[in-house]
Amino acid sequence: MKVFVAGATGAVGKPLLARLVSTGYDVVAMTRSPDKAQAVHDLYPGVVTVVADGLDRKAIIDAVMRTRPEVIVHQMTALAKLTGLKHFDDDFELTNQLRTTGTDYLLEAARAAGARRIIAQSYGNWNYERVGGPIKTEDDALDANPPSSMRRTMAAIRYVESKVLGAAGIEGVALRYGSLYGPGTSIAAGGAIVEAIRKRQFPVVGNGAGVWSFAHVADVASATVAAIERGAPGVYNVCDDEPAPVSVWLPELARAIGAKPPWRVPVWLGRLFAGEAGVSMMTRIRGASNAKAKRELGWQPEYATWRDGFLRLELPLQPQPQLV
Repeated sequence: MKVFVAGATGAVGKPLLARLVSTGYDVVAMTRSPDKAQAVHDLYPGVVTVVADGLDRKAIIDAVMRTRPEVIVHQMTALAKLTGLKHFDDDFELTNQLRTTGTDYLLEAARAAGARRIIAQSYGNWNYERVGGPIKTEDDALDANPPSSMRRTMAAIRYVESKVLGAAGIEGVALRYGSLYGPGTSIAAGGAIVEAIRKRQFPVVGNGAGVWSFAHVADVASATVAAIERGAPGVYNVCDDEPAPVSVWLPELARAIGAKPPWRVPVWLGRLFAGEAGVSMMTRIRGASNAKAKRELGWQPEYATWRDGFLRLELPLQPQPQLV
């Protein structure tokens, strides 16, 4: 089966490529960097590489039409430089364009090439409604009134899901990843959040009751592979088994990386440096359940809890066998 991965050299794209190749798929890897395309070719000579900008309609359509995949995986984001929470929508501006305009181009290309299925990266944690119980399923509502600095990003998440799930003649799957950690993310050795914790610049705000659901990049890669052939079209939460409030996981992360315990600051002070988005994520958001993905995709996370994953942040991902 031929699989086209748009965004193949990002934090999720890299482990996803390794799993696809080791499983025996015929893979097309799209990146907008010629140097990264060459690196993919050097590592996986059997992978077809394509250089294209996700916001270039002609380039996207040409690439998909030329390779004629059965399945398209949309992993296009631009989060490498995300360092804070105060200017949330501004930091997500390019990612939001890739989730809207980029999605439109991929869907147009998928229809033209006769692709059977499209799988898109979405998100499922801070964007669930901030009322009711601490854990949300795919049947629960997304937040109708997020903080003002998160509204454009929320709209882009709704857009990618509605377009993919509503695509006529194509099986659409939206994978709501939890908060990512592991190589290439901000929660990794040398990552922005880890370094901020080392400097005691990432405190617990208020009661720290905001519940986070984490997903290691290796686990979202394996869930994405599972969704290629299994599961009905629809939305799936992809996260670990232990949603946890900030007051629990943040001190544990500090301990895991050998840092001093995080400061605790009142909400008014947190609002000054993290804005309403940061306060919401620290005090009000709900976590997510992965039960549907386990049940319908036949998927199990390797990192069943962030507690184990945080202790292994310094370790590289296990290498996957190459097929050449």
